[in-house]
Amino acid sequence: MEKESLFLRFLYHTVLGRVLLKMLSCRFVSFIVGLFLSSQCSRFLISGFIKKNHIVIEEYEQKNYKSFNDFFSRKIKKECRPIARNAKDCISPSDGFLSAHPIENGLVLPIKQSVFSISSLLQNEKLAKKYKNGTCIVLRLCVDHYHRYCYLDEGTKENNVYIPGKLHTVRPIALEKCPVFTENAREYTIMHTKHFGDVVEIEIGALLVGKIKNYHQVYQFSKGEEKGTFLFGGSTIVLLFQKNAVKISKSYFEKSKRGMEIPIKMGEKIGESLK
Repeated sequence: MEKESLFLRFLYHTVLGRVLLKMLSCRFVSFIVGLFLSSQCSRFLISGFIKKNHIVIEEYEQKNYKSFNDFFSRKIKKECRPIARNAKDCISPSDGFLSAHPIENGLVLPIKQSVFSISSLLQNEKLAKKYKNGTCIVLRLCVDHYHRYCYLDEGTKENNVYIPGKLHTVRPIALEKCPVFTENAREYTIMHTKHFGDVVEIEIGALLVGKIKNYHQVYQFSKGEEKGTFLFGGSTIVLLFQKNAVKISKSYFEKSKRGMEIPIKMGEKIGESLK
């Protein structure tokens, strides 16, 4: 687990910090920051970011970046993110820190994190009921992760549903203090997949993330095809599987119960179909 910065501790553990947090987590502030990071004026930030976060720039397609956000959403070379091609393999749609949780009585109960209900996450009680006793996978991205994400199987998707909200950081310090997943701005879609049934994918924005960029509305997709990207900041993807749709390694659940997260890369196998 990464250490929390002094600034985040100040924001979430002091009275003055929480006052400042209310301003920083509003969408207007993220919008203004996003405008700057998408401008040519932000290019000076790129070299320092690469050095600080140990980015192996040779892994990415070479180009002249127009802005920091242009660099942040850079595209990786295909050979650096191979896709598990067994038809029944469930792949991770993104880089990140993975945790796996059973959905019990409509609730997800992460250790040392805020409890959240599926109905609150989706703001759709009818849809949430379909995932009773199912499985919830959480992929938490940090700033040094690859921020593009892909489809986990072949199939078709419905229109994206956007839910406005705040923009807290998704690091553990915030998850312990706030119902981040049900407060933050997010977007979800129902994917009718060939091997895992109806899967809901939710992309969740975070502190100073100005935009979740999904490429498609109603669409027919293939496994490993790029689905979208996040702009600057840490972000989260949540996957909801129905009961008896997917088999996830028991070790993932056991580690998650102990508050551990598993480093994972886009395209790696995280489970297999039970259908």
